Amino acid sequence: MKLYTSFLFLALVSMLSFVASVMVPKNEVLALKTFKEAVYEDPHMVLSNWNTLDSDLCDWNGVSCTATRDHVIKLNLSGASLRGFLAPEFGKITYLQELILHGNSLIGVIPKELGMLKSLKVLDLGMNQLTGPIPPEIGNLTQVMKINLQSNGLTGRLPPELGKLKYLQELRLDRNKLQGSLPGGGSSNFSSNMHGMYASGVNLTGFCRSSQLKVADFSCNFFVGSIPKCLAYLPRSSFQGNCLHIKDIKQRTSVQCAGASVVNPKYQPATKHVTKHQEASKPAWLLALEIVTGTMVGSLFIIAILTAIQRCNNKSSIIIPWKKSASGKDYMAVHIDSEMLKDVMRYSRQDLEVACEDFSNIIGSSPDSVVYKGTMKGGPEIAVISLCIREDNWTGYLELYFQREVADLARLNHDNTGKLLGYCRESNPFTRMLVFEYASNGTLYEHLHCYEEGCQLSWTRRMKIIIGIARGLKYLHTEIEPPFTISELNSNAVYLTEDFSPKLVDFESWKTILERSERNSGNVSSQGAVCVLPNTLEARRLDTKGNIYAFAVLLLEIISGRPPYCKDKGYLVDWARDYLEMPEVMSYVVDPELKHFRYEDLKAICEVITLCISPDPSVRPSMRELCTMLESRIDTTINLELKASSLAWAELALSS
Repeated sequence: MKLYTSFLFLALVSMLSFVASVMVPKNEVLALKTFKEAVYEDPHMVLSNWNTLDSDLCDWNGVSCTATRDHVIKLNLSGASLRGFLAPEFGKITYLQELILHGNSLIGVIPKELGMLKSLKVLDLGMNQLTGPIPPEIGNLTQVMKINLQSNGLTGRLPPELGKLKYLQELRLDRNKLQGSLPGGGSSNFSSNMHGMYASGVNLTGFCRSSQLKVADFSCNFFVGSIPKCLAYLPRSSFQGNCLHIKDIKQRTSVQCAGASVVNPKYQPATKHVTKHQEASKPAWLLALEIVTGTMVGSLFIIAILTAIQRCNNKSSIIIPWKKSASGKDYMAVHIDSEMLKDVMRYSRQDLEVACEDFSNIIGSSPDSVVYKGTMKGGPEIAVISLCIREDNWTGYLELYFQREVADLARLNHDNTGKLLGYCRESNPFTRMLVFEYASNGTLYEHLHCYEEGCQLSWTRRMKIIIGIARGLKYLHTEIEPPFTISELNSNAVYLTEDFSPKLVDFESWKTILERSERNSGNVSSQGAVCVLPNTLEARRLDTKGNIYAFAVLLLEIISGRPPYCKDKGYLVDWARDYLEMPEVMSYVVDPELKHFRYEDLKAICEVITLCISPDPSVRPSMRELCTMLESRIDTTINLELKASSLAWAELALSS
């Protein structure tokens, strides 16, 4: 009987938990799930438990619900380093009282749908990378008490509708790119000591209606004109760093304010009223000249409009799956960072098809992509990587990731990194391609694991390749901002030029896009070779230590000639540990096909490997330190090997 009672109790608890999990309205669940989809980097994994199958929504990180757990009332993900953009679906969380996303890296615009949150009291989107104007619909947040939009890239004028927020106590708009005048809305004799009284007169449409406003910061923008008298009670520092006509508060220089100036109505010339008599008195030749001039100006104006429309049509847009279209697909066109790819060459599919001999010259393939070799007419040899994905599976988010990936690769410029020449993006047929400079000697993997006679790399050549890889990684990790790491750093990611100079190429970046599409969170190698965190694209920038572990594995592969993992012998690192720190057996890790090697080089490399495979990532050295160690201790000039090996002498003669 006791067992039966316990079973009933457990069943009741489970049923109540299930009921609680479904009590939150579907539109609120959808809004949070949509926001998670719009986040493409979550380095601290704060959204890792946002799963409706495994947990109650009210237990999700950053989410707070009502006491009855039937509505979401608070979302606080401040300082989570999230990268992504705001979903308009937030407007459906109708009971939301606090939306706090301060201190992330959110991009895009502020959705006007936030104005539907009638219960919202705190809106904190400060310290992000939001752009575009402040939507007037924010003026519909009738209960809001605090708005923080500081330190973004917001542009445009302040909407006068903000004056409708009668309970607003704190408004922070500093460090943006806002322009225009401060909408006071009050008359010139509106006293500064009246800010505590709510004025409901029809003449008060701006901040002069905000009776409760106690804290406001408009500094470091491009505001012009003067300070409304009803805001004179605020500290003078609240207005510094603008283009205001105030002498006692530090403002921007006239050069900085050149684009922010507006015509003051007081100085506009009066319109001249021409009487019929005056018009009739004009000479015929003057009338003809006016007609011809007007026609020419009108034509130029029309041409300018058509040109502007054409440019707008050519701007890349991101298709976001939020709104229903006539074709049945859920999307809305949103322009996000249209300048992202302005400096990257865009190739047509037709040109690449010709260069790659009708895409018949395949030099590599994987389930995710196909690599073609080609030659541009009058240009260089190229490697074209084509993404294998159906158009039906291509979403607006993936388009955003693709464009950011292209922009990320395009900024790389070093002798030991692959050079991205451009990209191809077409709809008919659906095409997404990357175009790289071709490295004629194939991959390092092909040379390390070549079993034909005469194709092995000598010790000296391997040392030069190691130094080149180290220099390339030092550049990626420490010499560009933000840092960049290779998604899967292994011998297949190292391409060799005609003189065997290594080029690090991130062809496997496609996998990060596809993994995001498939929500695949279980493919991160415990051995550190894959340094992309689950459900992210740009986490690579944060995991340079994972790249350093992979560098150690690559060093072992180069000196031993063994693959990183072998079914019979397991992981290469595990096999080599017994030899790395013992001088008497250290030579056992050297490729048996090599007849000559330099022991001092081997010792330096083994020391570097030992440092890089430390179980504690925090103690692994930086690539700057590792590169210095290798460059100072490895001899890539004429050495004992060259003197002892006739093969090496022949190799030197060929390369000179």
